[in-house]
Order: sequence, then structure tokens, then C-alpha cells
Amino acid sequence: MIDKGDLFQIKKDIATCVGERVQLKANKGRKKTFIREGILENTYPSIFVVKFENEYEATRRVSYSYTDILTKAVELVVCSNNKKIQVS
Repeated sequence: MIDKGDLFQIKKDIATCVGERVQLKANKGRKKTFIREGILENTYPSIFVVKFENEYEATRRVSYSYTDILTKAVELVVCSNNKKIQVS
């Protein structure tokens, strides 16, 4: 069962990092993981959005829910001043 207090804390932690560079590690199933660096663009009541840019100068925005972090399907590491702060 998901504890609402934990979810609220995750939302609060992520909201303080809007505009920061983050490293995101997502589990895509079948032992595949997706690791990319991007910018935490915005937070909403149920989701947060990360903006990725690739070598072709194409911008991609991906949204994840806060429960993805709670269930460990997504790991978010904030890269500020070369320090890595894990949000979980």
C-alpha cells in the first residue's frame, strides 16, 4: 500500500529541484534501463516533466508519475554544483 506521506514528501523534494539538471534512470522492463541527463522542467499534481536534448538538437519531454519513484521504477538524481542528490 502506498503511503500518502511518502508521496507528498517526494512531490515536495522534486518541486524544489525545478530547473535543475537531473540524471534519470528508468526501468523499461525485460532488464532494460534508460539512463539520461536532462532538465527537470515542471511539476504537476500527479506527474513531473523532464526535458531531454540529444545530439541532433531535438528536444524531447517525458513525464513520469511520483509513484514511479516510490515504486523504484524511476530513480532521479539531481546534479547541482557537481554534487549528486538522490530523490527518493
